[in-house]
This record gives sequence, C-alpha cells and structure tokens, in this order.
Amino acid sequence: MALVVQYLPALMFVALVAALFSGLPVAFAVGGVGIGFATLGVGLDLFREAQFALIVNRIFGGVVENLVLVAVPMFVFMGAMLEVSGIAKDLLQTLQVLMRRVPGGLAVSVAVLGTVLAAATGIIGASVVLLTVLALPVMLRSGYAASLAGGTIAAAGTLGILIPPSIMLVVMGDLLSVSVGALFVAALMPGLVLAAGYAVYITVLCAFRPELAPQVDVGAVPPSTVALFGLILRSFLPVVFLISLVLGSIVGGWATPTEASGVGAVGATLLALSKGRLDYPTFRTAVTKTALTCAMLFLIFVGATAFSFVFRVLGGEHMVLGMLHASSLGAWGVLAVLMLLVFLLGFFFDWIEITLIVLPIFVPIVQVLDFGDHVAPGNVVYWVAILVAVNLQTSFLSPPFGFALFYVKGASEGAISTAQLYRGIIPFVLIQLAVLALAAAVPDLVLWLPTATGDLSAPPG
Repeated sequence: MALVVQYLPALMFVALVAALFSGLPVAFAVGGVGIGFATLGVGLDLFREAQFALIVNRIFGGVVENLVLVAVPMFVFMGAMLEVSGIAKDLLQTLQVLMRRVPGGLAVSVAVLGTVLAAATGIIGASVVLLTVLALPVMLRSGYAASLAGGTIAAAGTLGILIPPSIMLVVMGDLLSVSVGALFVAALMPGLVLAAGYAVYITVLCAFRPELAPQVDVGAVPPSTVALFGLILRSFLPVVFLISLVLGSIVGGWATPTEASGVGAVGATLLALSKGRLDYPTFRTAVTKTALTCAMLFLIFVGATAFSFVFRVLGGEHMVLGMLHASSLGAWGVLAVLMLLVFLLGFFFDWIEITLIVLPIFVPIVQVLDFGDHVAPGNVVYWVAILVAVNLQTSFLSPPFGFALFYVKGASEGAISTAQLYRGIIPFVLIQLAVLALAAAVPDLVLWLPTATGDLSAPPG
C-alpha cells in the first residue's frame, strides 16, 4: 500500500493514457480520471472531501472568469467567417495567379495560404481540413505528385499551432502566467522562418523535378497589370490588411490579444459584408462552428483543471521535481527531457491535452532553469514555450500517428493513400526539426523581436 501511495501520481498518468485510448471524449477522460483519483485519495487519506470544492473554485477562477481566454472564441470566429464566406477560396485562386511562373507554384500558394489561415484562426484541424478540401483536388487534377500535395497541405495546415494568433499560445500564456502578447511576438519569427522553409523546399524540389508539379492552368489571368492589381486589391490585400491590423496592434502595444481578437472578429464580418456574402445562413454557420469548437475546447479546459489540481494535491509535482533533481540532468538535460516527452506525446494526443497536462507539471521547473549566458533568466519561460510550440507542430506531422495526417486522410475521401502521405511529409518534418534546433541554438530567433518591442516586460494577459 505504501508503494501505491508513493507512486499514485504516476498511476494517475497511466490511467489517463488508458482512458484517452479507450475512445472516451477527451474532456470526460481527463476530468473523470481527476475526480476518480481524488475519490481514491480520500480513501487513502491523501485528499480531503473539502478539497472537492476547491476544484470547482479552480475551474471558476481559472476558466470561467479568465479574461485571457475571451480571445479564443473571437479568433475562432474570425477564421470561421473567412472560411464559410468563401474569402479563403478567393485567396487561393489569387495566389495561384501570382505564383503561376514559380516552380511548384500551386504548392507554394498552398503554403502561403496555410500561413494566412494560421494567422486567421489558430486551429489546426480547421486549417488542415479547409486546405485539403480547397487545394487537394486541384493539385491532383493538375498532375501534382500525391505525396507532394499531401505533405504540403499537412505541413501548411499545422502552422496554426505556431503563427499568432495561435489558440495554443493563448492557453500557454495563461498556464505559464506570462504575457500572451509577448508569446505572440516571440512566435512570429520562428513561424515565418518555418513557412519560408516550406516555400523554398517546394520551389527547389520542383525546379529540379518538374514532373512532380506540372504547370497549372490557373484559368483567366488578368489581361493587364492594372487588372492584376485589381485582383490583388479585391482578394488578397483585404485579408492581409485584416491580419496585419490584428497582429500589428498586438506587436505595437496598441491592444491586448483579447482586444485584438475582437477587432479580428468584427473585421472578418465586415469583410464578408463588403463582398456581399454576409447573409443569415453564412453568419449562422460561422457562429455554429465557433460555438462547437469553443464548447469542445472549454470543456477540455474544465477537465484538465480538475486533473492538474488533483495531480498536484496527490504529490505529482513533487514526484516529478524529485526525479529530475535526482537525475542531475542540468538545465539542458531537463529541456531535452521536456522536448522528448512533448514530441512522443504528440504522436498520440492533441495539443490541448499535452499543454494542459504536461505544462503545469513542468512550469515550476522551467521557471528556475539556468542556461547561463545563452538565455537571460527572465526570458527562459518564453523561449521554452516557443520551443514546445515548434516541437508540437513537428509531432503533429510525424508518422504513424500525426494528427494532421489523419485530418488530410479523412478529408481527402480516399484520393491519397496513407503511404503517399507518409512519404510526402518526411521532408517537412526534417525542416521543422531544423527550425527547432535553430531556435534552441540561437535564442534571438525567438527573443529578439519581443525584446526590441518591449513586450517581454508586459504583464500577463
């Protein structure tokens, strides 16, 4: 019995993994395991009945009353409105025209559109499915290699986990008690470097192997430069301006992420209205998508809050700290363990479970890590958070369980095989690992912009 008491937090984590693999909804699995082990803790005299009320208080104060999380539904609505109003489809067609002379121009257009969608919604599943539905049939009909098409779509769709306004960064900022705006600014450069890496790889590959990406007939090309600028002005610049307004207000310090999310939601609605595409069915569909997505997210927040509270009360935090101290790994060793754990968990679980379960355990550890002159102590939390974000994006693509691969396979309706998808994604995973190594070796890639803008001194929120 003494051994059970000592390793009860570890058993709690094992039970969580089993519950998640059982097929139960994530929120019920996480919350149910937390409540179940709290009840077991009462029997073992490790958890008091009165502490059940503290779980409710934690949920109310940490989720219900959390003003930072107000940004989540606003950003989700912004992306949903751009999708259902057809603005995203227009954007892809315009990018095709602009990239028509670039080797692999259609694939490069998909990478650019993935970057734009990442800055418009921050929800991976929505971006990957939308890109698959919009671009995969066109790429396959145009003679593109299925492996290149599937790999490009999966990689571009996962940019939403890193490029602001990433919903995951909002959650991370709340969990780590740091400025969400500073996290947004810190993630911008690594995200753009990653997107540029995709585009360069596609262009170079298709230049040397043009059979993988034949020249695409983009349809009616504007007959003059004036007409081309008109097309850009109608379909490209409004979306870019909206995203620049949202991110620029955060980077410039004019608005908090919560305020900027409201600007994005209103801006997307006005953009649909200006194009004559805002009617009641469109608005209702956007609201429904937002409500369903946010209901799923916040229910998981509630379950994870209960789980993390019970895990701490049962001694889980002290168990993890004791194991790491006993191992004498040092700061780099602890970082390597965290990165490996996040990478492996990413094969099986969504980012929501990983961030809400793993980060609270490692927060006390990360806050005291000392990397000497490599990273200033006050900036370590921001640097590690962005490394985790890049790492999670990598794990979302890694075979055999990368979630983005399942999204593409499901939305493709059999148009691409699993083997082709796995083969196409490997180069993009290598690019992501290279950017992760670069961000770890050169912290200024993450910290230079938020330091220059003064965001690292901003309060949480």
